[in-house]
Amino acid sequence: MDQQFFKNIEQKTGVNMKDVFELANSLQNANFSDEKTVRQVVKRVAQIANRKVPKELEDRIVKAIVHNGKQIDLNTIANMLNNKK
Repeated sequence: MDQQFFKNIEQKTGVNMKDVFELANSLQNANFSDEKTVRQVVKRVAQIANRKVPKELEDRIVKAIVHNGKQIDLNTIANMLNNKK
């Protein structure tokens, strides 16, 4: 894809695409049954998205991924961040 496409995404979202690609690469071999790993991923996604994640929400996300066997993907975490309850 061309650079302009990613620059447009960065401008619209405020999210640095380099950070997104680095996160995606780090997820390839990550152990998502490990709570510590999942917490680190949640914190990194929140940092990239410039969102604060309350401890209660972080716990819910971690439980959903580790204990319920959900596959992790950025959409799962993004949906949980957007549906703060």
